[in-house]
Formats: sequence, structure tokens, C-alpha cells
Amino acid sequence: MTRKLRWIGIAVFLLMAASLLSVYSYGRFAQRARGAPTHAIPAERVETALDRAIAPMQQAHPGQAGLSLIADNLDAFTVRAVTARTAGRSLDLQYYIWKPDLTGNLIVHEVLSAADRGVRVRLLLDDLNSHAKESVLAALDRHPNIEVRMFNPSRARQSYLLRGVEMLLRMFSLNRRMHNKAWIADGRIAVVGGRNIGDEYFGAAEASNFLDADLAVVGEPVRETSKIFDDYWNSGAAIPLAQLVDADELSLERLRRVGPLEYRNKDAAPYVEQLRRSPNIQALLRGSRAPRWTGDAHVFADPAAKAEGAPRRGDWLIDAITPTVSGARRELFISSPYFVPGNDGAALLLRMREHGVRVSVLTNSLAATDVAAVHGGYAPYRGPLLRGGVELYELMARGSGGGGSGLLGSTSSEASLHTKAFMVDGDVGFVGSVNFDPRSINLNTEMGIVFTDRQLTRELLRLYAWKVSGENSYRLYLENGELRWEDASKAPPRVWSQEPEADWKRRTMAAVVRWLPVESQL
Repeated sequence: MTRKLRWIGIAVFLLMAASLLSVYSYGRFAQRARGAPTHAIPAERVETALDRAIAPMQQAHPGQAGLSLIADNLDAFTVRAVTARTAGRSLDLQYYIWKPDLTGNLIVHEVLSAADRGVRVRLLLDDLNSHAKESVLAALDRHPNIEVRMFNPSRARQSYLLRGVEMLLRMFSLNRRMHNKAWIADGRIAVVGGRNIGDEYFGAAEASNFLDADLAVVGEPVRETSKIFDDYWNSGAAIPLAQLVDADELSLERLRRVGPLEYRNKDAAPYVEQLRRSPNIQALLRGSRAPRWTGDAHVFADPAAKAEGAPRRGDWLIDAITPTVSGARRELFISSPYFVPGNDGAALLLRMREHGVRVSVLTNSLAATDVAAVHGGYAPYRGPLLRGGVELYELMARGSGGGGSGLLGSTSSEASLHTKAFMVDGDVGFVGSVNFDPRSINLNTEMGIVFTDRQLTRELLRLYAWKVSGENSYRLYLENGELRWEDASKAPPRVWSQEPEADWKRRTMAAVVRWLPVESQL
């Protein structure tokens, strides 16, 4: 036994030594590889098409912010494509995921076309999900007007084995990810919210699409978003892609030929038609998408240093939004795809109920979620929350509903919640990237917009009511202390006594996670 313990001790010592050496080596590499600092180009003059469209709106509403809710998936694609087509000065783009699929490639084509017109493009992506499309990113990076940087990247790029070893040795630093989503065009308009770039975010996926939300914003929140982007772009965690991978000289020309082919794909027809209907920013911001103007709207984000392990000093996103949430006097509605409130979060919601605040939460059912492990972390909180009077709803996997809203942008019958939002007392709203779970609060970096506007908050509330309706979500309740799911889409309503429509694999995964001490990672 003593000999075994000695060998175990030696193995642990060697692993720790290798980990420290790996962290030190990466730190030296990151210092050498760090890109030159650059900053957002200020929108001081009226010189681009976006300037000419938006500057008069801002002049008519001095000191205010204009906000447009983008809930429809086709609209979400269109606002990004149109602003890329209209941009004349700069595109600053920050995402957790950018997939090399149909809509992802269409957006790449619009960004490349903008760069060909002379637009400066800065593209910042989290590294965790970017390895599969390095050839596309490296090709973009060869363009003289485009620079791509990876946030908190691994140095091992070609070998899954070596990458796995690096992730083991740098597990604490690589566990922190940039989950922010921001699209900034000409410093005049920004799109901030929950969507990444890829088919399931724009309604083009065959199997399942996300129900999500963004806000297109003009005015002061754009400058706040640009300042946040610059903080991340110039941080020590943002490494130029050119320091990590190489691209051959012909890769950019090959990429240029892909875009037109993608637009001729029959599956691209809805997106081509939507762009035809909204060929410019004026058309995009008319009618139901016209901005709501408010004097109280601000973009908040975690500092980039959070991903480097910097201590919390009251400047994290959670510090900015918690007073708004806890300040509810009548009602609080929460939409969170991954909902793991933790003991402190659950206690807060229960205290609010004790003070007479109506608390309603929508999250994914086990069948609808794309991360079954997180559901295992959420499950133990359902009973205590329900006993305390919190309303719980779980979106059905088949909950695309319809309702004439076209939210998914496709005919898919499968849906998954991806909207991160809350509404307080019918006046205050939030849309962003942050889930109500330990990972978003403590590990990942996040961002979002808090605003005060009754009409815009009502728009979010109407979407919430549609999602939690009996056609789209299960209503959870307790019967003799046992959990029940009511499916009111059936006539008569069906009541489930176990996770509805979830297969044994998902149930097993959730059950295993429920018993493991991993909540802090969820």
C-alpha cells in the first residue's frame, strides 16, 4: 500500500509540474504572439450608408438609445447580412461559435465582400469550437483588411491527442471561455444577444432550431459595445490566428468562389428572398422592426480579464444585473436554456416569492436541451422551487408551435430554447448571452443589454407567454410531493410522471451528473 501511495504521489507531482511548465510556456508564447493593439473606428462623420441612415435617427432622439427586438431567425440572419453589405468603415465581430455551414458561409461571404470594398474587419472568436473551420478563418485572415484573433486558444492545432494533453495540463485556464456575442457595423449599429453564427441560430438546421433573441441597437449602447470589444480584442487572451495556423496563398481566392455557390444553393432561397425584401438598413428598420427609443439602455459585460482568472471586484456582469433582478416588486420572468440556480440563486428566488413577487422560469426540457448534463444540475432544484411557489416551465422538443410567428424561420418541428432574457415588473428587460448557471456566472465571460421600456418589455413578455403556452411547454407541478409535467398540447392534457419524451441515454446522463460534484462546471 505504501509503495502504491508513493507512486501515486510521484504521478501527481509530475502532473502538477508538467501543468505548471505548460502554463508558464503558454504564458511566454502568448506574450510573444500578442497582436498590436487596435481600437474601434469612431463614427464621428456621416460618410457611409449606415451613417446616412442612422445619424438622422440619432439626431431626432438625442441622448437616447434605439432598440429593435430580433426574435425571428430569418430576421436575425438578415440584420447581420444587410449591415455587412451596407458597412463602409468597419465590422467588429465577436462570437463563441461560428459554424462552417450554409448560413455561416453566407455570412462569411458578406464579410469578405465588405473587406473587398475596403471595410476593416476584426473577427474575434472563442477557440473552443473553432478548430473545425480553421481553413476558412485562415483564408479570411490572409485578406489585408481582415484580422482574426482567437480567444484563449490552445497551441496544439493539428493533433487531437496533443490538444487533449494540452487541455489536461492547462485545464483551469482552458476551462474559461468567451461566450460573448456582438456584431458592430461602422460604429453605428450593434447586434447583441444570444445568437451565435450557424444554421440552428437562423432556422436552417434540418433536425432542430433554436428559439433565440437579439437586440439591434443604435446610439450610446453601440459605443459601449465597441469599448467592450476593444477590451477583449486587446487583451492578453486574444491571440492572432496567424500565430497559430498557416494558410496557403490560394486559400483566399478559393474562399471567394464559395460564396456565390452557397447563394445558389436551393436551401438558401429563404435567405435570398429575405435580403431582397430588406436590401438596405432603412428597409430593415421600418415597420414592426422600427427602433424603440429609450433614455435608459446600457450594455454590460464581464471584463476580458475574468477569462484570465482575475478576481471578482464588483465589475462582473452578474454584479450589474443582480440588483435589477432582486429589485423586482411584482413579477420576474426568466428565460434561460441552461438553468442551474445554485443554492444562493434558489434562495433569492424563494425570498422574492415570500415577498409576494411572482417568479416564472422557462428552461429546456430534457428532450429539448442540447446539453443533457446541465439538466442533471438543474433537476434537484425543481422540487424546492415549486414548493416555494416558483412557476416552472420546460420547452417541448417539438415546441416550434407555429402561432403564425415564423420564429424558427423554417418548417422544422423540433425546437430548443436558446433565449437568455429576463423581464422585471413589466418595465425592465434584459437580453444577452448569460445563462442562469454557475458556468456563466463564474467561469465564462458574458454580455447583455439592460433597458427600461414598457413596450419593448411587453414584446419580450408576449414571446415568453407564447413559449410557455400549453402548446409549446410543459407546466411543472407537484402531486403528493412527486414531480409532474402537464402537456396541454394534447386533448385531454397528458400528465407525465417522468422526464417527457427523453430517451434513456439522456436520462442516464442527467442522472449521473446529478450525483457528481460538478455543479460549478455546469
